[in-house]
Formats: sequence, C-alpha cells, structure tokens
Amino acid sequence: MADAPNSLAVSLFSEILVVDQLARASVARVLPKGMELSHFTVLNHLAQSGTEKSPAQLAKTFHLTRGAMTNTLQKLEWAGWVHIRPDWDDARRKMVAISPSGQAARDAALAAIAPVIVDVVEKVGDDKVRTALPVLRALRQKLSNLE
Repeated sequence: MADAPNSLAVSLFSEILVVDQLARASVARVLPKGMELSHFTVLNHLAQSGTEKSPAQLAKTFHLTRGAMTNTLQKLEWAGWVHIRPDWDDARRKMVAISPSGQAARDAALAAIAPVIVDVVEKVGDDKVRTALPVLRALRQKLSNLE
C-alpha cells in the first residue's frame, strides 16, 4: 500500500496533462484565423487586467522566458492587437497595452471559444466542475509556490 499515494499522484497529473493537451487543441481549433493560443492568452490577460504590463511582467505571469514573450508580443504588435511604448519612468523598459483591434480580436476569440467550453462543462456536469475547481485551484497555488 505504500505505492498508493505515488500511484494517485501519477494518475492525477497524467489526467491533468492530457486534459491540458485536449483543451488547448479544442480551443486552438476554433480561434479566429491568424490567432494562436498564446496570442489569445496574452490578449485576454491584458483585457482582464485593464492595465499596461511590461514584457517582463507578462513573461513572469505566463512562466515564459523574456525571449518567448518578446516573440509573442512582436506578433501581436504586427497584427495591431497591442501597443508597445517606452516606459516613461525608465526608457530601458517597455509597456504593453491591448489596442482596440486587440480587444475586438480577443472578444471574437472568446465568442468562438465559449460554445466549446460550455459544451464540455455541460456534458461533465456543473456539480462535478464545481467540485473539481477547489482542488485544481489548490494544486495551482501549491505549484506556484514551488517556484
């Protein structure tokens, strides 16, 4: 029986990893043409926060390298979905804000994603999802504290 907790942990994380892959694929499939999942997540974060963020803050939020975030931000800026400006207090830094067209692109993506995720939740059942959410939040918090 000493193996049971290890087996439980492995089973839990195996399920989470597979759910993550399937959820990402399902969402990516319905995103508007030209939008990647990484683009949507950054746009969604900026829209929800309602404030400008530095590339370093965004990289930390998404657990990415600064280089990876810079690459994503360059693509978002090229698409016209974000505005990147110098930080007025420190010219070495930049600040990123969602643009009006970025807000519209995020809203279109959310409208495309919503039916997919609502359908999954309905099929699983609201009660099961409500039961799972506290466990998933606790796991996220514990994993965040490991860094």
